[in-house]
Amino acid sequence: MSMNAPLWWLTKDGDIDCLELYEKHYSCHQYKDGRERKLFAGPGEKVVLRTEAGDAMFVWRRFIDGSGECGINCAVFRNESTCKSSELIQQADEIADRIWSCCRHYTYVSSEKIESTNPGFCFLSAGWTRMKRKTKGGLRILERVV
Repeated sequence: MSMNAPLWWLTKDGDIDCLELYEKHYSCHQYKDGRERKLFAGPGEKVVLRTEAGDAMFVWRRFIDGSGECGINCAVFRNESTCKSSELIQQADEIADRIWSCCRHYTYVSSEKIESTNPGFCFLSAGWTRMKRKTKGGLRILERVV
């Protein structure tokens, strides 16, 4: 358990500050018909986290993943705060562990869409591991096994 002060606040899908962050995220889905987005977390059981200032967000989802991956999915993480991303991830992991005990955490990273020589480094620094396999679409899979 982290000894640092909690950085996350629970919020809901549609939180306006999180929506603004989501729209800057590379995974942001654009509606073909041009309609305005009101939600961002996607279907399934979800937990949406934000910092008090609304400058970082994290979305956990438990759903039937068409890729065949099982566990709790980090659907979105975006950090524009001064907090270390790895610390935010560790605290988000702790929250997910309390809600869904003994569940694997996983996420997808697009190496092509992230401006980093080491995509997913913040997750690796938080104790996650990079899997050898990728999705059919070429996304890197990172996981944390409890």
